[in-house]
Amino acid sequence: MFDSIADSLQNIFRKLGIRGKLTEKNIQEGLREVRVALLQADVNYKVVKDFIDRVTIRAVGTEVIRSIQPAQQIIKIVNDELVSLMGPVDHKIPTNPKGPTVVMMAGLQGSGKTTTCAKLANFARGKGFMPLLVAADIQRPAAVKQLQILGEQLGMPVYAEEKGTRPAKICERAVAHAIQNNRNLVILDTAGRLHIDKALMDELKDIVEKTVPQQVFLVSDAMTGQDAINSAKEFNEQLSLDGIILTKLDGDARGGAALSIKAVTGKPIKYIGVGEKIEQFEEFHPERMASRILGMGDIVSLVEKAQQTIDIEQAKKIEEKLRKQELNFQDFLDQFQQMKKMGPLKELIGMIPGIGRMVKDVDENEFKRVEAIILSMTKDERQHPEIIDGSRRNRIARGSGTSVPEINSLIKQFREMRKMMKGMGKFQKLFGGKIPGGLGQLGQLGKPE
Repeated sequence: MFDSIADSLQNIFRKLGIRGKLTEKNIQEGLREVRVALLQADVNYKVVKDFIDRVTIRAVGTEVIRSIQPAQQIIKIVNDELVSLMGPVDHKIPTNPKGPTVVMMAGLQGSGKTTTCAKLANFARGKGFMPLLVAADIQRPAAVKQLQILGEQLGMPVYAEEKGTRPAKICERAVAHAIQNNRNLVILDTAGRLHIDKALMDELKDIVEKTVPQQVFLVSDAMTGQDAINSAKEFNEQLSLDGIILTKLDGDARGGAALSIKAVTGKPIKYIGVGEKIEQFEEFHPERMASRILGMGDIVSLVEKAQQTIDIEQAKKIEEKLRKQELNFQDFLDQFQQMKKMGPLKELIGMIPGIGRMVKDVDENEFKRVEAIILSMTKDERQHPEIIDGSRRNRIARGSGTSVPEINSLIKQFREMRKMMKGMGKFQKLFGGKIPGGLGQLGQLGKPE
């Protein structure tokens, strides 16, 4: 996410940082490079112009030029303006005091609307809502079936009717069904088109009239860049959107849509899809995104992911084992598998302040290789690495598709890591408990020396 623009901006600020003194001239030169970087990231031209104008007014002031760390001051100004550009955002879904809260999802075909309905439902359930999914997309073949399958996976009801019923009537009856079945959130999956047309908009307006939704969200594909911005503008003019849900931000998105859409439509990005899995759905926080773009990490999101996936009691037990130099391969495997639930390793490392630029150097295959080696060990071997002799190493190598030198290296480095961890004292507090360290070396384990 935003790799290209992040690299460009961080390179520009690094060049400014090595200058002995900043002047108005070299600040202007740096901001010209920022302008090019934003345009290359497919940010809307007018948005770029306004953004650079605001940054320039603040950056060339005497406060920056005379400051002790002028380059850091400029980074802070750019950070502030990025946050302003993308925010503010209110993630709350206003409830309906007279009945179930209705959320209508709109968007073009291929934007990921049906999957996003399920993701939002799953997310809302975690906030205390009892959702009902409504299959009102009768245009796309198999859309109803897809939503029913997703609902089944989530253990969540899906309201659907036979073909031939008008979508607005389906939605209207779905709201009545929700009242009868004590569902307090109704999520309407509406039809899309390849392009915006009058028939699509008339259908959506009819649904709005019949159901009076508390929120109308546009589901937009981040990969489409300027097209996403243009379609968002048109949808907003016709429907008066309440917010945007940006999908496919885990793909090769240059970031233009995320950085432009709020300025162009006046409507904030409220949620983002960051993967194909149902749980890969997050609130959009402009300040966190700006921090990551500028290479300052996103420790708050990292902590939130950890809170959702890591077993605190198990983490405390492993911390105690580390202190006593008793960590074994089973503990290591358990922690690694918990870490995998938090998301792709590159993404996690990118959230750690100070090492975001190292993300591209992380080879996830190395982690898979180490996991394969440990999974090829018996239960006794994982718990007592000292019993792994020559014949056992040969068997583990065959089972994991690796070599004996790789097994030897893994065992040697694991022993060294245990020694290093002993006596480290308290580990970094991420939340109520303590998260054991040491996993950062995992990618190097098992490489023959």
